[in-house]
Amino acid sequence: MNKVKELPGDAIAAAKTSPSIGLSVRAYAERVRGGDMGALPAVLGLIVLCTVFAVARPAFLTAINFANLFTQGAAITVIAMGLVFVLLVGEIDLSAGFASGVCAAVLAVTLTSLGLPWYVCVLAAIVTGVVIGVTLGGLVAKVGIPSFVVTLAAFLAFQGLVLVLVREGTNISIRDDVIVAIATRNLPPWLGWALFAVCVAVYAGIQLLRARKRTTRGLVADPMSLIAARVGALVVIGGLAVYVLNLERSRNPLLTSLTGVPIVVPIILALLVLWTFVLHRTAFGRHIYAVGGNPEAARRAGIPVDRIKVAAFVICSSMAAVGGIIAASRASSVDPNTGGSSVLLYAVGAAVIGGTSLFGGKGRVLDAILGGAVVAVIENGMGLMGYGASVKYLVTGSVLLLAAGVDAIARKRASAAGLR
Repeated sequence: MNKVKELPGDAIAAAKTSPSIGLSVRAYAERVRGGDMGALPAVLGLIVLCTVFAVARPAFLTAINFANLFTQGAAITVIAMGLVFVLLVGEIDLSAGFASGVCAAVLAVTLTSLGLPWYVCVLAAIVTGVVIGVTLGGLVAKVGIPSFVVTLAAFLAFQGLVLVLVREGTNISIRDDVIVAIATRNLPPWLGWALFAVCVAVYAGIQLLRARKRTTRGLVADPMSLIAARVGALVVIGGLAVYVLNLERSRNPLLTSLTGVPIVVPIILALLVLWTFVLHRTAFGRHIYAVGGNPEAARRAGIPVDRIKVAAFVICSSMAAVGGIIAASRASSVDPNTGGSSVLLYAVGAAVIGGTSLFGGKGRVLDAILGGAVVAVIENGMGLMGYGASVKYLVTGSVLLLAAGVDAIARKRASAAGLR
C-alpha cells in the first residue's frame, strides 16, 4: 500500500495562500465579467490600433516614429496624470490645458525677460501651478461652486492670462539647453539599458515583497508563476523598446547621431512611481478613493473631504505645470496656443480611455499612460495615413465615447453584481 506523504505545515499554508496561475486567471475573468474591466479596454485598443496602422503604413514601425510617439504624447500624458486625481474625487478640471499654458508662459518669461537660472524658472512654473490648484480647489471645496463652472471660468480666464504673459501674441523662444533637452534629447544607449535593468529589478522586488507580505499575513498571494510571467513580459516589452530606441534614427549619422531613449521617458516613469506610491501606499491615497467613492461616508469617517479635494486640484495643476514645461521644451518656444487647442480634450480623453472613471473612486495613474499612448498612436498613425485634423478629432472622440460607455456599462454590471 502506498503511503500518502504528508505536507509540512508551512507547505499547507503556502498552498492555501498561493493559488495556481489558472485560478488567478479565472479570478481575473470573474472580475472582468463583474464589471471590473481595469486597463483591458485600453490595452486591447492599443493592440488593435498599432496593428491597423502597422499594416496600413509600415513606416509606423520604424525606430524614428517609435521615438516620436513618446515625445508627441508626453505632455498630454503628464497632464492626464494630474487629471486622474481630480476625477478620482468625483470632480472635473476643464482648465488644465490652459493652466499648463500659463505655467509654460511663466517659465518662458522668467527665462528670457528676467534671465533667471533654469531651475528657478521651473520652480516658478510649478509654484504657479500650485497657486492655481489652491485657488480652484478652494472655490470648489470651500465655497461650494461646482467644479465644472469654476474650471470653465478658469479655462476662459487663463486664455487671457496667457495672452498677457506673451504680450498679446508674441512667440517667446526658449534657448536654454537644459529645458530644450527635456523633450528633444536622448539618453546615452548604455544609460537606457541601465534604466531598463533598474526598472525590472525594482518591479520584480516589489512583486516578490508584496507576495511575501500577503503570505505572511495569511492572505491570498499571487503564485510565483504569475509573478514570473509579469516580470518576463516587462523584460520582453521593455527590452524590445530600449533596443529599438537605441537604433540609429538619423538620416545622416555621419553628421548627427540620433540614438537612445528620450529623456522625457524616465521623467514620466519617475512621476508614475511617485504618484502610484502616493495613491496605493499612503493614507492620503486611500482618502482620495474614499472621497470619490462616497463623500458623505468619507466625511462621517473623519476624512477631511474639503482638504482632500483641494489637494487633488493642487496635484492636477502642478502636473499641468510639468506638462506645460514639456510642451515648451518640445516646441522650444511658448505662444498663445500653448496649452490650448485640443490639449485639454486629449488629456481628459487619455485619463478616461486608460480606465479612470468619470464617476469618481476608480482609477490609477497608470491609466493616464495607457490612455496617453492610445491618443498618441491615433494622432501619429492618422497623420502617417494622411488624414487631416477633422478625421483625427472624429476618431479620438469616438474612442473617448466608447471608453466612457464601457465605464458606464461596467458600473452597471458591478452594481448588479453587488460590487458597488
